[in-house]
Amino acid sequence: MYDYELDTEDKDLKKVGLELMFMTPEKGAVDNWVTAVELAKMVDLPLETVKKKLVILRDAGIVRVKGINPKFWKFDNYSFQRMDEDDDVFKLLCSFDDVDFDRYFSY
Repeated sequence: MYDYELDTEDKDLKKVGLELMFMTPEKGAVDNWVTAVELAKMVDLPLETVKKKLVILRDAGIVRVKGINPKFWKFDNYSFQRMDEDDDVFKLLCSFDDVDFDRYFSY
């Protein structure tokens, strides 16, 4: 399905995916669109790593991109809900065992 080998516990991919999934305007995103540079700062990962993970998520069909320079990225919840439950990316983003939700929500 993908042109690359997906690690079943790709923690960086999970960080980037969940950050986009729970993106809110309060985090500085305009209408939930965010640049790779802003996202890299949010997840505390190198920019090149974030860009690679965004391409994986885009190829999986759950992240949309617009613009050229800079590119803006947004999680596509509609497509995510319609993913095959056996998809590796879907499984990775749905395994919440080690997720600290306080990072994404303020109660």
